[in-house]
Amino acid sequence: MTSSRSVTGLVTDVITFSAVDGPGNRFVIFLQGCSFDCVACHNPYTITECIDCGECIASCPSGALGQDLTGAMVWDAEICAGGDECIAACPYDSTPKARPLAVAHVMERLRPAAPFLSGITVSGGEATLQPDFLRALFTTVRAEFPRLTCFVDSNGDADRATWERLGPVMDSAMIDLKCLDDRIHRRMTGVTNARVLESIAFLAARDQLFEVRLLLVPGVNDSDELLDATGRWLAQIDPRMRVKVIGFRGHGVRPSTLLLREPNAEQRAHYADVLRAVADFDLVVI
Repeated sequence: MTSSRSVTGLVTDVITFSAVDGPGNRFVIFLQGCSFDCVACHNPYTITECIDCGECIASCPSGALGQDLTGAMVWDAEICAGGDECIAACPYDSTPKARPLAVAHVMERLRPAAPFLSGITVSGGEATLQPDFLRALFTTVRAEFPRLTCFVDSNGDADRATWERLGPVMDSAMIDLKCLDDRIHRRMTGVTNARVLESIAFLAARDQLFEVRLLLVPGVNDSDELLDATGRWLAQIDPRMRVKVIGFRGHGVRPSTLLLREPNAEQRAHYADVLRAVADFDLVVI
């Protein structure tokens, strides 16, 4: 039988301390690959896996990139200067810096920080595309650090079998709901929202839904009628649900055929007012 510690995940980055990826101070692992192609994505280089085309090699000022004899990309983290030139040069929304990491390696990074942490969060990309890694990692963390909580930050585009597989080792999930209207959701992500809605309802019923996140873009998915309908749908599941209202920010976002504007403070406050009129949500507005 394969040891949980030897299971690998395709990891884009690791942040030792974060106060914005779940409750408390958290250790965050970002996985490569996503099932959505969101127009508002702040990390578009996490969407696809590297195809070893080599287009980025010439852009690297430190000479940290190359290809081995098989043509596979090689990244030397020791000499990398940490710039994003390779990401900017990639025509496929990817990064050559994503690398397979075993659970054992992640645990080596986690141990020194563990006394100062509330838990770990696995994000992306889309974390649920690598459920075997998540299950192995959470199993190992729970065995060694039972006080740390294990969270998944997800777009919700996972089937019930995936959530059932993760359920015994996962404390909670944070789910993005880009839009309740499926037509608009497809315009924003390229994918239907059917599994997202199912995930929210399923996780809430299991008491494993920490919060639903609403990313609101003026003129795209922020009409009062749509926000009211979204609130009413969420309230049917849990009228005291934790809902995080996130105003769109343009930093790092790719050019889009949609007009993407940032809401001002007054608009963000109005979003909260519309939702408060529907139910007694535990609202957070950022």
